[in-house]
Amino acid sequence: MDAAAVDPGKDIQTDGYGDFDFIVVSNRLPVDRVSGPDGESWRRSPGGLVTALAPVMAKADGAWVGWHGAPDETLDEFDHDNIHLRPVPLSADEVELYYEGFSNATLWPLYHDVVAPPEFHRTWWDAYRAVNERFAQAAAEIAAEGATVWVQDYQLQLVPQLLRKQRPDLKIGFFNHIPFPPMEIFAQLPWRRNIIAGLLGADLIGFQRSGDASNFLRCVRRFAGHTIRAQQVHVTAEDGTSHISRAEAFPISIDANQITELAQREDVVARSKQIRQELGDPDVVLLGVDRLDYTKGISHRLKAYGELLEDGRITVEGASLIQVASPSRERVEQYRLLREEVEGTVGRISGTFDTISNTAIRYLHHSYPVEEMVALYLAADVMLVTALRDGMNLVAKEYVAARTNNSGVLVLSEFAGAADQLRQAVLVNPHDIDGLKDAIVTAMQMPDREAQRRMRLMRRQVLQNDVERWSQDFLTALRNTEDA
Repeated sequence: MDAAAVDPGKDIQTDGYGDFDFIVVSNRLPVDRVSGPDGESWRRSPGGLVTALAPVMAKADGAWVGWHGAPDETLDEFDHDNIHLRPVPLSADEVELYYEGFSNATLWPLYHDVVAPPEFHRTWWDAYRAVNERFAQAAAEIAAEGATVWVQDYQLQLVPQLLRKQRPDLKIGFFNHIPFPPMEIFAQLPWRRNIIAGLLGADLIGFQRSGDASNFLRCVRRFAGHTIRAQQVHVTAEDGTSHISRAEAFPISIDANQITELAQREDVVARSKQIRQELGDPDVVLLGVDRLDYTKGISHRLKAYGELLEDGRITVEGASLIQVASPSRERVEQYRLLREEVEGTVGRISGTFDTISNTAIRYLHHSYPVEEMVALYLAADVMLVTALRDGMNLVAKEYVAARTNNSGVLVLSEFAGAADQLRQAVLVNPHDIDGLKDAIVTAMQMPDREAQRRMRLMRRQVLQNDVERWSQDFLTALRNTEDA
């Protein structure tokens, strides 16, 4: 039997209105703490979301609600780069239960089609609910009358309803950066009705793909019983008030101008040439760039690449793979096991096929600044994106944006959201190892003219639909949502 959807937690309380007309609510603030010779300071976090919303913040009395990254520490509000920041404190226990637990060991695997088995623990749910209440409280306190509040991602799915109960004057948007699962998978969640009720507090719910929006609406119909017409859900609250909640796709993108400008910088171009030389200047450089996450299909990619070497279809003198696997959730057991598996596979392939002069796989378990990433994109003839399930995958779009001379080939999983926009990529089912091997060889042997035709079309799509357009499209649609 479902847990009751009508009790998202105790009511949040706020006295009067705040000062800010536009508020973003996300798990993390858009700044990182750095230590220097003059003590600690803050710098803007890298990432497309911050880049897209910073101009909106500057124009519209903007504030950002989020955790500052250090447990068991309470900070006062402060301003940074024309953005007012409202830190939300989290204890070490809450980081473990709400973030590592419910968000990333329950919701993350469930929403990624159970690539790994999700865990369901009531203590994790209790922490998730309590933290969502705290985020909603902070947003309610600083929002001006009639303000727009944009809630981000799966860690905060209860916030829209909590906000609406306390501040019905607000215009509330929510964007889900990861996939939303089919009804048959979502049904496993014991608190499925609570999550649906939380999301339906928003006037507009954005998803990466139209299929995700359809999955959500099917779940609404099945588990909440609301009337749905043309992607609009008519929601009536316990107190008799009603509103319309709309669900649709808004595919996220990248700061394409930044990537393009870096790709034309002399030092970045020189670094890309140096990378190829350090690899022994093989005929073809292949590249994978991922967080070390089980959804990214790194093991499938390595298996296909290793078999190509075993089969003799490629040689270590003719091809080299760079695999960047940035650290991710290293305190979670599944991620530690994945790292051991990946590094074991890399070791076996390299031990078997490396020569004194040539390396089969250059494995890099680091995060790199964007300049180095663009140099890698320029160095790579073939980009391998083999996600088993991915909301979008911005690496694919970054690679395309960096290829200013229209060279290079993108091998792209059909299970990544980017496949909807980048149709000229070599699309693959990463579960089909033989098909993946064929796709890699096809990409390596593609005639230059065909590769340039495909890349030109993909670059046009990425440059015309950058992250700024994504945010503008969502906020315009949010402003235009109807009242019930």
